[in-house]
Amino acid sequence: MTTRTQILVRGIVQGVGFRPFIHTQAQRHVVKGRVYNDAAGVVIDLEGDSKSIAGLFEEIILRPPPLAVIDKVECRVGLPAANYEDFQILESVVEGAKAVPISVDVATCADCLRELFSPSDRRFRYPFINCTNCGPRFTIVEGVPYDRQRTSMRDFEMCPSCRREYENPWDRRFHAEPIGCSNCGPVLELVDAQGNKFNPRSGEDLISCAQRLLREGKILAVKGLGGFHLVCDALNHEAVNRLRERKYRQAKPFALMAASLAVVRRLAVVSAEEEALLQSVQRPIVLLEKRPDAGLPVTLAPGAKTFGFMLPYTPLHYLLLENRSGPLVMTSGNVSDEPICFENSEAARRLPGIADVFLRHNRRITIRTDDSVARVQAGRVQLLRRSRGYAPAPLRLGFRAAKEILACGAELKNTFCLVRDEWAYLSHHIGDLENLETLDSFTNGISHFQKLFDLHPEVVAYDLHPDYLSTKYALSVEDIPGKVGIQHHHAHIASCLADNRAEGEVIGVAMDGLGWGADGKIWGGEFLVADFIQAERVGHLAYLPLPGGTQAIKEPWRMAAMYLWQAYGDEFLNLNLPFFGQVDRASLKTLQKMAAAGVNCPETSSMGRLFDAVSALLGLKLKVTYEGQAAIELETLAAADDSVGYRFEIDGTGVIHAGPVIQNLVGDLIDEIPASRIAARFHVAVAQLILEMAVDIRDRQKLKRVALSGGVFQNGLLLKLVSRRLADAGFELLAHSRVPAGDGGIALGQAAIANALLAAGRI
Repeated sequence: MTTRTQILVRGIVQGVGFRPFIHTQAQRHVVKGRVYNDAAGVVIDLEGDSKSIAGLFEEIILRPPPLAVIDKVECRVGLPAANYEDFQILESVVEGAKAVPISVDVATCADCLRELFSPSDRRFRYPFINCTNCGPRFTIVEGVPYDRQRTSMRDFEMCPSCRREYENPWDRRFHAEPIGCSNCGPVLELVDAQGNKFNPRSGEDLISCAQRLLREGKILAVKGLGGFHLVCDALNHEAVNRLRERKYRQAKPFALMAASLAVVRRLAVVSAEEEALLQSVQRPIVLLEKRPDAGLPVTLAPGAKTFGFMLPYTPLHYLLLENRSGPLVMTSGNVSDEPICFENSEAARRLPGIADVFLRHNRRITIRTDDSVARVQAGRVQLLRRSRGYAPAPLRLGFRAAKEILACGAELKNTFCLVRDEWAYLSHHIGDLENLETLDSFTNGISHFQKLFDLHPEVVAYDLHPDYLSTKYALSVEDIPGKVGIQHHHAHIASCLADNRAEGEVIGVAMDGLGWGADGKIWGGEFLVADFIQAERVGHLAYLPLPGGTQAIKEPWRMAAMYLWQAYGDEFLNLNLPFFGQVDRASLKTLQKMAAAGVNCPETSSMGRLFDAVSALLGLKLKVTYEGQAAIELETLAAADDSVGYRFEIDGTGVIHAGPVIQNLVGDLIDEIPASRIAARFHVAVAQLILEMAVDIRDRQKLKRVALSGGVFQNGLLLKLVSRRLADAGFELLAHSRVPAGDGGIALGQAAIANALLAAGRI
């Protein structure tokens, strides 16, 4: 008996080959009807016998296209007969509220790679080859439903050959919206720093010319999926040093790209889980332990125990790395602290002082998107920067939002977050909101997300710090009536809860560099009893002067002096430490007077600043050139043995004093204990402190779950030590995986708190 059923599939189902998949299954199951995209998902209108329709439905549920993420399937059965004569893919319907998640950008698939390097294929060595299962998505989309006319590929008219593939239901490029070839698609050009076309030598094409220039030590600006990379030969010491000088990036590690997993294995230690992450369709930068015999220039990642490696994810990358046995530096195309360049005109204006040559193309990028950064910790993937390959895939929440919410995030490593229903749309990595260019990227990103997902927030959440540009933006928005300030460390813990889709009270451990406290001081070493509604501060590091304010963040020796002063009083200047041979004593006396008088010395409870102080005392970093550098080098130095640690003092009010730690550390320095063991003992001390505080809070509050958040927990050694101790003590541990533990995840926590306050009637 013939029946008619209409199915609506919601989720990431546009731009992933879902309609061609349905067309194929309809032929296989002998079902007639129609399939099309609309503003909610994919609509499938089927007519046939009930057994055939059931068979097709089973295929949707059990064997969807590899890139599809199905959230919900809604069925309407027993509809009036339409008497379809065949099965067709129809044009998209654009009416209705837009609620379709956009597919992420996807690494080049194996089928396209075979074609790329097959001389008989018509797309042989075409640097923009893609299909239904791979290629650009988020970085070319302008609107939904996802069709070519709503992407930047609308600038290119398909040639007859591409048109035939696009319209052929049996072709793997059927309705592949970024489809193109050398006759009709995007094209490369090579220009010098003045914008003049660069002439390859006889017998060279643009790619082989670019490869030669890299071998000669040149720095190239290469336009990729989400913006420009600055590229040089990673084995060329002079080129690497020149890139550092021109980019004003003195020490922060460079990302590396290798042609194959075999190359990565030769240079770094790679576990099975890390191999899987490197080869995933997201293709993030993966932090991997350096091999001591790697032979790479120290200047690639000075002071770090890891390299950040990624594998090629575009055809252009594969071509550039062809026949190359060593890696390339593949770092963001910007001057330090500025957003990545993503338009040709912008790169021509901002990068000539860095790049010698520009390898660019004419496919428009609709939104700049940096590479993601991840690592594997205890077999679990942890995102340190969530961007290309992950954004804008929505995060399922453990609750349903009362209203649409915009959360503006923090200042450093900014992301924003928009929430509707049970989904959080956490943005790609924006960067540090410290200049106009990054602020423009932030505001443009919010507008882009609101347009794509048809979001109209009624509440905006923001950090309490009055000087953050994200806070100023939130307070200036006139068309969002509800505004709510969220304490920084409460947002961190809420972010961890939302990341784990957990609710209810937890012991929250929030440790970072800085965050505006409820008392107007600078927090960062906090123990909270928190849920989505409230956060009670039940413990914290004792306050200490932050001499010079932000200058103390850039110069860790200042914090070292303050901790010595706190531990020894005015006598600290008489200590016999190597530290005093590196720092001018007159400067130390000036600092001491500033702190005693309270001049330009805001108080802080930051654990991040304590890590800085210890790093300076061990002679690692008296000054830093990027955020977290001192702590990274301290972790790198630490010996593996964790059997012995220093001890903090905890008073009856939950205030934690680091004086005993500093005194024991100084004693070890005087006794000439190796710095590696001192660094290890300090890490153990912090881990043991967290355990002791957690046990005390559990005994008083009857809580067994501990949520760890904040940038300090991007320290892999500390996280391992803490996790082991908490597990052995019977705690349930909540740590980050889907969003960063640092400020890149804080917008999610802000949104979760704002929603809870809405539901409770407090906004």
